[in-house]
Amino acid sequence: LGLNHVSRRWATTTHRTACCLAAIPGGADGPSGVLVGGEDYIEYVHEGMTPPPLPPGFEGAKKIPRRLISAIPRRELHPSSKGILITTITVLRQKKGKFFALAQSELGDVYKITLQVSKEDKSVVTKMTVCLLDTLPIGIGLNISKLALLFVPAEFGDHCLYQFDAIDIEGSAVTCTSEQTIAAYLKGESRASSSEDDEEDLFYASPENAAEFAPTFRPTILRNLHKVFTLDSLAPVTSILVGELAGNEVSPQLYALCGRGPTSSFRILRHGLSITELAVSELPGIPGAVFNVRDEKSGKNGKFYDRYIVVSFADATLVLSVGETVEEMGKESGFLTTEPTLACSALGNGDKGGGICQVYPGGVRHIQRGSVSQWHVPGIKKIECASANESQILIALVGGELIYFELDPLSGNLMEAATRDVGADVCSLDVGAVPKGKSRSLFAAVGCRDSTVRLLSLAPGSLLEQKSSTALGTTRPHSVALSNDLDSDTTGEITLSVGLDDGSALRAGVDPITGAISTSPSRRFLGARPVAVSRVTLQGSPATLLLSSRPWIGRGSSSGKGRHAMAPMSYAPLDHGCSFSNEAVREGIVATSGNTLRILSVGDNGGSDVVLGAEDDEAFNSNRVALRYTPRQMCLLSAKISTPGTSSAAAQSRKILLALVESDYNDFGEEEKKTMGFDGTGQLNKSSSKKKTGDSNRDVDDEAMDLDDESDDENTNMEEKKEVGDDDEEDEEDNEARVTPIRGPFPSEPGRWGSCVRLVDPADGCTTLECIEMNRNEAALCCASVRFHSRGGESLLAVGTTTGMTMNPLRHNSSHVILYRVVNGERLQLLHRTQVDDGPVLSLVHFQGRLLVGIGKTVRLYEMGKRQLLKKCELRGLPTMVKTLQAAGDRAFIGDMMQSIQYVRYDATANRLVLVAKDRSPRPITCQELLDLNTVAVGDKFGNISILRLPRGADVGAIDVTGTRALWDSSREDATPKLETLCNYHIGEVVTGMTRASLVAGGAESLIYVTVTGRVGALVPFSSREDVEFYSALEGFLRTEAPRPTGREPQAYRSYYSPVKHVIDGDLCDAYSQLPYEQKQKIAERLDRSVGEVMKKLEDTRNALL
Repeated sequence: LGLNHVSRRWATTTHRTACCLAAIPGGADGPSGVLVGGEDYIEYVHEGMTPPPLPPGFEGAKKIPRRLISAIPRRELHPSSKGILITTITVLRQKKGKFFALAQSELGDVYKITLQVSKEDKSVVTKMTVCLLDTLPIGIGLNISKLALLFVPAEFGDHCLYQFDAIDIEGSAVTCTSEQTIAAYLKGESRASSSEDDEEDLFYASPENAAEFAPTFRPTILRNLHKVFTLDSLAPVTSILVGELAGNEVSPQLYALCGRGPTSSFRILRHGLSITELAVSELPGIPGAVFNVRDEKSGKNGKFYDRYIVVSFADATLVLSVGETVEEMGKESGFLTTEPTLACSALGNGDKGGGICQVYPGGVRHIQRGSVSQWHVPGIKKIECASANESQILIALVGGELIYFELDPLSGNLMEAATRDVGADVCSLDVGAVPKGKSRSLFAAVGCRDSTVRLLSLAPGSLLEQKSSTALGTTRPHSVALSNDLDSDTTGEITLSVGLDDGSALRAGVDPITGAISTSPSRRFLGARPVAVSRVTLQGSPATLLLSSRPWIGRGSSSGKGRHAMAPMSYAPLDHGCSFSNEAVREGIVATSGNTLRILSVGDNGGSDVVLGAEDDEAFNSNRVALRYTPRQMCLLSAKISTPGTSSAAAQSRKILLALVESDYNDFGEEEKKTMGFDGTGQLNKSSSKKKTGDSNRDVDDEAMDLDDESDDENTNMEEKKEVGDDDEEDEEDNEARVTPIRGPFPSEPGRWGSCVRLVDPADGCTTLECIEMNRNEAALCCASVRFHSRGGESLLAVGTTTGMTMNPLRHNSSHVILYRVVNGERLQLLHRTQVDDGPVLSLVHFQGRLLVGIGKTVRLYEMGKRQLLKKCELRGLPTMVKTLQAAGDRAFIGDMMQSIQYVRYDATANRLVLVAKDRSPRPITCQELLDLNTVAVGDKFGNISILRLPRGADVGAIDVTGTRALWDSSREDATPKLETLCNYHIGEVVTGMTRASLVAGGAESLIYVTVTGRVGALVPFSSREDVEFYSALEGFLRTEAPRPTGREPQAYRSYYSPVKHVIDGDLCDAYSQLPYEQKQKIAERLDRSVGEVMKKLEDTRNALL
């Protein structure tokens, strides 16, 4: 045999429902063999194994068992006719020849499996024990680390990391052994017509037999584990909506329906970094600037923390001392508090007290060792702007005169070093930060009112000598900042950031040797207000804070590939800001907004979850609202709100609400669950589980999680941290860490559904206003907002429901369309229910003041009546089943479940729906979005996105106004026009939803799509032929130059089902930034551009979307 050949050595039969297995350690570490997981049982199998020993009391039994098998504990409310399938098993090898296994069932219950070996022969297994550990979200695997951590990558929903509290649980948990299982088999009745082997197989194949003897339990909160970290996942996203519904934000939010079953959620996604507000304080006026002053003495860990926060007003300065509390300082600080502060900084590098400098309109004040020295402006001139760092001060007088001061390292005094007249009024300047290991900044940036930014040298031999400049066009600079991209001893790239008066920001690279500004600066619009730029620190790296009508943060990529990341902050607009650091807040921001002073940190956990600069994903933060069932669809509602005490129409205002429909198959409704005694939160046995957890904490000892020698030190540190954490842990946090999603009881017969309709208020954090449970076995599958002309245009909620529906075979008992009205923007009022026939209701849409309903193979138009909906007209005979519906004017696009798009027009004169055109390619449609009256974008089950358009003039002859056309002429297949395919693109994942929206206020619209794995993507339309030619050429070069991790050709992959057409692979083009510089330059030369121009083009395209 060759190296790539495998020969079968041994084979045996297992349980007929076996679906997973795990290897047992062999040799000196264990008996070897495998654990096989199936339905209701876990079996141990080994080559040449002998029949297991008989349990006590059955020594003389006639039947001889041949399997070492154990049943798993079952839930109390689980029907006896249904088995419980083990979906994954993992084995952890411990030290001293010990090991144990964990297995998870399809319900999420996790079991611990231990094997007992014979005392005479350590390779012979005599007993298997299965005990309940805890109930966790259903995962695709169980991963145990050497630090006593369990990671569960969830099948759907968030992934979780758990810490073991106890592992030796055999004496206290619900347990089932192989002896009990074999004893139950031996007690069973023998069948004369079957052999012993067949009889044993038949016994273990029956779920009723397992339900008779297996111990039962009721799932509760976590007892032996607690959650320590959650990794957010949107999978699966079933629907998406984009809009600014919060009411007080600049950019729109993304509203997504995510998850399945008990892990379902409603997510509000915001482009930007999450912000934690640490403190807010009122100020006596509107400040004009804010500064931080570093302490001269370093902290315990060698880092320098801030000593003062200096707030400047129009005619005064407020100094705040930073310690355990923030307190206002008076004259003892040495600051001149009767004048505004233009700049201030701590001087010196910490080993020698350089003091503090304060620049105010009348001069420069140096505070050192309790004494104050001042430099006054000569004549009647005033200082217009200034900048300072640890050793350098640069001031600009009215008229454009610059004066440069340096700190004498020997005497600690400030010395006037140079003067220069730039010939134009200066509106902003920055001397930059002193690089690590250096004594000075080599350049200063000066923004002038003649719409130029100049770079001046601060090197000793060429002080204030102009090195380069850049013109800004018609706008003026509002602020400038120089930052070093690399915080290391080596000289890194210097970035010049310029905030402009028109609300945009300009970023350009600066050569660290010559001081030349790059010829291809990147420009991005940030907001409607002039942009203020300042330096901050983010995750230990220098970053830039840009404040406009929305705050932004930008920094260089962590991979050093030349890519710059920029993201907004999900927070209210800020006026001024700078970095802030103390022992409690290592990396923070102190900022002003109106007449308030705020201390902020980036990230939910003080900066620990910042994702700015990730290579593939944009910075998004999300808020989560838990749902009861799997969300199916959502729609917007406009509700009238009446002010109490007034009756006039002018006193009524409108409120935007969101309606969600949720439903789960093979589940009970909320009322039925309560009747059965089921608690989805697991809080019923909360007190007992707490007591048990506290007792079992003593079980986590060296023997329980004793692993390899290489992890002994890590285990010791883990145990010490855990003891400290347990001492300080509060009950609330402990309860939150132990809450786990629990799936409801499994119905014994098919066709059972749990469903509800939920009304949420997006302006109030998406709080639930009302949640209405559907009738028994009734599933709400779709919803739509409809305005009937007969009701005066009031926005009503239409919900399509199906009762008793089964999936295989697909059938149902009845279908209904339910109408609700929103009462005062707070609750739903039922108007009436209308029973419909011909199939399940899967889609609804508002159509010309009426309701268009997709019912099975029929599309039907309804008008509102007093007691039910009134049928007006219908179109029968559609291919399989109506899945999606969208309407515009008198036209409707119908998405069929298997046969793509059908284009329909409504003939008002004849009151009928006419099929105008259809797609020539059969596509299993999952979602669609109208782009214009004749164009629609569709996503299908195979992961493709296509753009279809009605041919010009195809609908002219669709409606026969003469009445002379024969009926059979219009029904011929070859006579129906076909839709044109404009674009084709293979995403690679099932596209579950799409919408047309702009993610930036005032930006161009893009096609936003979501997939079953939780991806949020966008298709951006090109607006010029130049962009098309550039990206087509770049994509062609990258097909051969870009690395292929899987070895597949990119074009072949994007053409998996049909050839890619008129769509550029953005993921492939984005790989340009990951290439080595030589390859970048080679491709750029073939494009007749520089590397910087290509990178700028890629960044501009991304910025146009976000």
